[in-house]
Amino acid sequence: MYFQLLIPLLLAATPLAPVMAPIDYSNATVHVSKGQAGKTESVVAQVLVEEFAKRTGKRLEIENGGKFKGSNFRIQLVDKRDDKSAWKTSEDFELIESTIQGEDATITISAPSRRGLLFGVGKLLSNLRSLEAQTLISTDNFGYSTPAYAIRGHQLGYRHAANSWDAWTVEQFDQYIRELAFFGTNCIENIPFQDDRSSPLMKLSREEANLAMGEICAKYDLDYWVWTPADFDLKDEAKRAAQLQQYEDFCKKVARLDGVFFPGGDPGDNDPSLVMPYLVDVSKIVKKHFPKCGIWISLQGFNKTQVDYFYEYMNREQPKWLTGLVSGPSSPRMEEGRRRMPAQYKHRHYPDITHSVRAQYPVTWWDAAFGMTLGRECVNPRPIFESALHNYYAPLTDGFLTYSDGVHDDMNKVIWSLSAWDPKMPVRDQVLAYTRTFFGAKVAEEAADGILALEKNWEGPIGENGGIDATLALWDALDAKAPELRGDWRWQMYQLRAVYDAYQRHRNIFETALEEQANAALIANASDPAAAMDAATAIMNRAVNAPVRADLRKRIDELCEALFKSIQLQTSVEKYTASGAERGAVLDMVDRPLNNRWWLEDEFKKVREMTDKNAQIARLKEIATWENPEGCAFYDSVGNVSKAQRVLRGETTDSDPNHERSLNPDHVWKDNGLCRDRISWMTYLDWPVGVRYPVEPGGNYVLRMTGQGVALTKVDGERVQPTKDGKTPAEFKEFPVPASATEDGTIVITWDVPDEQHLNWRQRSRLNEIWLIKK
Repeated sequence: MYFQLLIPLLLAATPLAPVMAPIDYSNATVHVSKGQAGKTESVVAQVLVEEFAKRTGKRLEIENGGKFKGSNFRIQLVDKRDDKSAWKTSEDFELIESTIQGEDATITISAPSRRGLLFGVGKLLSNLRSLEAQTLISTDNFGYSTPAYAIRGHQLGYRHAANSWDAWTVEQFDQYIRELAFFGTNCIENIPFQDDRSSPLMKLSREEANLAMGEICAKYDLDYWVWTPADFDLKDEAKRAAQLQQYEDFCKKVARLDGVFFPGGDPGDNDPSLVMPYLVDVSKIVKKHFPKCGIWISLQGFNKTQVDYFYEYMNREQPKWLTGLVSGPSSPRMEEGRRRMPAQYKHRHYPDITHSVRAQYPVTWWDAAFGMTLGRECVNPRPIFESALHNYYAPLTDGFLTYSDGVHDDMNKVIWSLSAWDPKMPVRDQVLAYTRTFFGAKVAEEAADGILALEKNWEGPIGENGGIDATLALWDALDAKAPELRGDWRWQMYQLRAVYDAYQRHRNIFETALEEQANAALIANASDPAAAMDAATAIMNRAVNAPVRADLRKRIDELCEALFKSIQLQTSVEKYTASGAERGAVLDMVDRPLNNRWWLEDEFKKVREMTDKNAQIARLKEIATWENPEGCAFYDSVGNVSKAQRVLRGETTDSDPNHERSLNPDHVWKDNGLCRDRISWMTYLDWPVGVRYPVEPGGNYVLRMTGQGVALTKVDGERVQPTKDGKTPAEFKEFPVPASATEDGTIVITWDVPDEQHLNWRQRSRLNEIWLIKK
């Protein structure tokens, strides 16, 4: 009690330190040195002035050399490359604020390189806190900063396949590359030779873009890489010589070149016995012009014999011209690459951050409604997953350079760059750095949560995810709070996703109900097949004649138009000249049926052509009760998260990010995305960890399945043989369940994986549906 009474007396007797008012840098000057150091600093100073003006409306003055003059508030850039001993790496930077009673203040950004200064400016910009007429700068995370991983880059291949930057100007490339550098990106990879198609939107020739990107990288002191496959037969001497000449011509003109990446057999179909001598010749040309340029190779698309040849070559020859190994899509496991590669060679990750399905790292258990509409190359912020993915594999590598084909994965790029700089940085802090940099402090917190919510939109069955509508409400509230951001392309992207997700959810709920009503109409009118089909058709066509949420549909059109104007994002093949329906054309897929309307239309045509009424009745009953035939105890569409309640999932992506031990459903791409098959045939697993069913002990059960190829089925670990063995999704397989397996009241269905390595993945066996039917 005495101590509690004493505390107020002690506090009263202790003089409190004066609370300093936040420092307003609205009228600060930017100070750079004289001489050679000043040249480096001036480039970055110009970036700071331009970016500061965009965010605050105030254009800072630049002071060149000498003593400070003018404003009492200044931002000083200091190139300390002559003091290398003070830095852990040439990319480090330090931010320090020194003040004198709040009336004289200096923020000093120092680094031993131009890129280090640029990284420091990026940190400063993420700390701006504009408040009415003031521009405050938070110093909470100032101090010394050094990257954890040496390679932190992104591929910006200038080619027709890209969904946005194939329409860019040099100025747009400059701006985007600079913005990536704000988060620690230190290298950019272009695609200078492959895919010689010309986009109708291209403002630059391939050569102009190739050279311009090199000049931008030189300007900002960033490494410039190129991705250069051999998608021709290396035995063809004429084509081989022509490609080598391309290297020669390119190297003579480009401002800098730091890395050449040869992606194995993706694309291309050359044996490593041809690839390695070819790369020797490439190396001689490249290193003649750029002696420090690294030569890298991946084993993408190589079979086991070719992989073994490569490692035998490496261990035998240990070539000094090769810098390292790249692990990318369809490469052998990264752990194997690091283990088998001689220790002196570097190892780079080449992660696909751009695709959401049919990809190296697809969205886990993605609802079919999203897979069919948003598709492979949609706006896809996945901060939680991408940060975990980076941190899982990073210890095996010297860094990464991502695979990207557009701005839709912009958030993912930043997450990878920040994670490689500091793997311990919390994900929300990474997203906050992004939203503060591009959207400003006023909405940064809520926008960060909005982006995290967009990732959560894709979890679980779409119809049961009420958070999707809450996410839209959050983004609508943000839009009302910050109307000045409506012209910002990043803002538009996340608005589009919030609206698009909600639209598909409401469509899914509506169209699922329509199909249930249509099936009921088939049963109710069973004795009159023509009337039954007419009634079912009229019900299903309500999705076209009286569509749900026309207000959201209209906003999708408006946002796609805005994105084409602001950043040239091509969301439609016909309207915005996207290079293909799979290349981000979400507007073309927005109204694709989310139920089996198209399949029913096609089946009804076949039924109407039947001459036997009893056959018509039988077929319509089969259609109407497809998921619930007579005796059906359980039904699972194994690749559809909305209809796979009894499918065992196995490990999560936290411990199995590449789905090696717990396979992930995939979505079929047929007929340019307009396949009219049953939806259950367009989602699949090959193969589930298992399916568990409760059963009546001693009951007589049959397993029915659909899928492609063979199904090597086990019940409680024992192989069972089919009594029906259809080979396509439209044909049934059936397997009797041994009575002994039902005695404990539960059966677990598993599958042996057939040896089909000789087949293309599209031709391999897989599972679509499974029924447990009680006889």
